[in-house]
Amino acid sequence: MKLQNTSEVIEVPVLIVGGGPSGLTASLLLSRYGIRNLLINKYRWTANSPRAHITNQRTMEVFRDAGVESQVVAAASPHELMANNVWATSFSGQEFGRLLTWGNAIERKSDYELASPSAMCNIPQHLMEPILANEGLRAGSEMRFNHELLDFTQDAEGVTARVLDRGTGCEFTVRARYMIGADGARSRVMELLGIPLEGEMGLGCAVNVWLRADLRRYCESRPGVLYWMVQPGNDYWVGSGTFICVRPWNEWVMLFMYDPAQGEPDLSEAAVIERARRVIGDADIPVEVLATSKWQINHVVASHYSEGRVFCCGDAVHRHPPANGLGTNTSVQDAYNLAWKLAMVLKGEAGTGLLETYSQERQPVGCQVVDRAMESVRNMLPISNALGFQPGQTEAEGWASLHELSTDSAAGRERRAALEQAIQLQNYQFNCHGVELGQRYRSDAVAGDGSEAPAYSRDPELYYHPTTWPGAHLPHAWLHDEAGRKLSTLDICSQGRFTLLIGHGGEAWRHAARLAAQELGIELVVRRIGLGLEYTDSYGDWARLREIHEDGCVLVRPDKHVAWRAQSVSQSAEAQLLDALKAVLARH
Repeated sequence: MKLQNTSEVIEVPVLIVGGGPSGLTASLLLSRYGIRNLLINKYRWTANSPRAHITNQRTMEVFRDAGVESQVVAAASPHELMANNVWATSFSGQEFGRLLTWGNAIERKSDYELASPSAMCNIPQHLMEPILANEGLRAGSEMRFNHELLDFTQDAEGVTARVLDRGTGCEFTVRARYMIGADGARSRVMELLGIPLEGEMGLGCAVNVWLRADLRRYCESRPGVLYWMVQPGNDYWVGSGTFICVRPWNEWVMLFMYDPAQGEPDLSEAAVIERARRVIGDADIPVEVLATSKWQINHVVASHYSEGRVFCCGDAVHRHPPANGLGTNTSVQDAYNLAWKLAMVLKGEAGTGLLETYSQERQPVGCQVVDRAMESVRNMLPISNALGFQPGQTEAEGWASLHELSTDSAAGRERRAALEQAIQLQNYQFNCHGVELGQRYRSDAVAGDGSEAPAYSRDPELYYHPTTWPGAHLPHAWLHDEAGRKLSTLDICSQGRFTLLIGHGGEAWRHAARLAAQELGIELVVRRIGLGLEYTDSYGDWARLREIHEDGCVLVRPDKHVAWRAQSVSQSAEAQLLDALKAVLARH
């Protein structure tokens, strides 16, 4: 198609390139915060296949704050149907073991339920993204699908982008104060910025097959998201085919790995259906193939997430295996961190130095996530070893090895113990609560209180440790308001604004908040928690979690991370709070 230039120039505070989870979340939140934004996406609409699906508590908290949690829950498979990971030779074949996942085990339920007002769920990306897009449009976002970024330049005042309308072939210009690059793993924005990616690419090759097959009789008694089918003749980590539940129990993604050195896989419909039936273990079951795609395992993260007035998020800056289900979750949380900072700078409430803290805070999280996901992939290998699969063995040798697992012999006992140990190791992939929820930021957008970071009493990857230490995620505790409604501490923190949590004896803090808000020209909401105050700590949970005295205070950022705290009130309360806010907002 011949390109046509037009003289049209669109001016907008924020241009968002990419309509995946991070771009759509950023657009929705900016609109909620009153910031005009234009999102362009080179595809005709949102995701056209399931892709990511695990949605953890922190992401659900973001959706709760953005006003879409109930819609996501309604479209998702509920938490209790995520319970089991199953290892077997096929759906109809011998089962080797199960692991209760995503906080569904009795000993982990309380960890997850105490940590957040929101529950995990399983919602495929092609169902989640339209919710974000439609709510963004309702909130005032402008979105242009089938529009592609060609290139851009930036100067001291803003970003000038050339955009192609793929439908008409016309080019036009967008002039924005800031730009967000949320355009995925083949990011044009990252390419033009020249930000280096650190790590390794192409560590493994895999295929996703989206299909329909009614497996209700094999799954209702052991509901779960992942069914790992391991059959002789395959020495790859994920076995012969892993079935990922898209919709219970008739829609799936079948994932399998392959070695390109041995040739590309046959992805014809007949070959794919034959593989699916073999993995299911039922040659007569109807299988409908909806789509197939190939992908590779990467282990990379950007050295930094921003350059000048351009900020990148999501898969543009971190790419890793789907292990731990951290991909979309991290992308959404990137946007949550960035959106309020852009909004406050654009409103003149914060200095531009606040924007530098986006990369300071999120790049270390990206490093942690890609390393954890890659380690979880490596941790799958002990299962294959315990099953006795070895490269080059015949199918007969593989079946003999599997048979030995069930024998009353020294070798059988040793192999069963090894298999149990290997399955328990998967807790670091499927019950990794600390990685999911326990991020503690260290940046200029956090004002320290002089205390050391609290020590972890349990494994910091497996377990979330609630704390009000500055930089940490605000602990959740159930409260009741004067009308008797049950609310989380996260719920009473104001959307897009700073919140000061105080208790009995905290009147000096309320007075200090009013003066600070006036001087800085910001909105600062004060919430009082305690017996006889606006919010009652009915169960005493906040008193146990707050780590301050009743007359102290906790300053909470719009993304529900603690910005600063004071153990108790003092004569210098006004100066203390004002100094903390100036530091966090880069207003010195």
